[in-house]
Amino acid sequence: MKCPKCGYLRQDQDSHVMEGVCPQCGIAYCKWIEKPVSAQEQPFVPEPENYSIEPVEHWLKRALNRLLEVPEPVDSPAFWGRVALFVAFFIWGWSFILGGIDWRSIGGSFLHNVNLPFHEFGHVLFRPFGRFMTILGGSLFQVLMPLGLMLAFIIQRRDTFAASIMLWWSGQNFIDVSPYIADAPHRAIPLIRGLSEAYHDWGNLLSMTKSLHRAGMYAGVSFGIGVALMLLSFCWGGYLLYRQHRNLNRL
Repeated sequence: MKCPKCGYLRQDQDSHVMEGVCPQCGIAYCKWIEKPVSAQEQPFVPEPENYSIEPVEHWLKRALNRLLEVPEPVDSPAFWGRVALFVAFFIWGWSFILGGIDWRSIGGSFLHNVNLPFHEFGHVLFRPFGRFMTILGGSLFQVLMPLGLMLAFIIQRRDTFAASIMLWWSGQNFIDVSPYIADAPHRAIPLIRGLSEAYHDWGNLLSMTKSLHRAGMYAGVSFGIGVALMLLSFCWGGYLLYRQHRNLNRL
């Protein structure tokens, strides 16, 4: 018998194979013949699993839309209050940027005293992670805390303008830390509660990593990050106000 699938013609030497079964491809003749033609000709293609996978571009677009979200409609007094706040932070930010890494101007700022409690709390927060992280934790928490508030304003309050101010504050904290890093080889900056130079955070950190000679470079990196974050906050906040002003005109 000739196989209806592969065309193999059964031979005498195929007697060891059961009757009705093709020795070449192994199909049962009767079952193959009974199949519909469409089932014989079409290969089996498994159905795709019902996964809901969204492309990366979609998530990026959603994230961008959330970052640029503005209230609608916009209340006029609230809008002009944000404008005044933006101008104040814009001028204040440039005073830090143009002042450079100068302890007298940065340490003498009102905001330095605001940042200080968060710096000290960072030492306590990171204490379970060892001595190195306990020392680093002060500066680390100081710069990360405003970023945490920024995320809270974006996700929970959906207040992107307030989030841009928090980004500005994180940048200012990077600038606030920079003279402390630069002072590591000298340990001349006065510490709180009259503590001795042995408690100088960055003096100890860079001594532990044998990189005191790089203190100036690290200070410059911290200052540069701070400047970049401030400039980014200016662009973000300014664009948000522009979009709010368009909504204001629609009222």
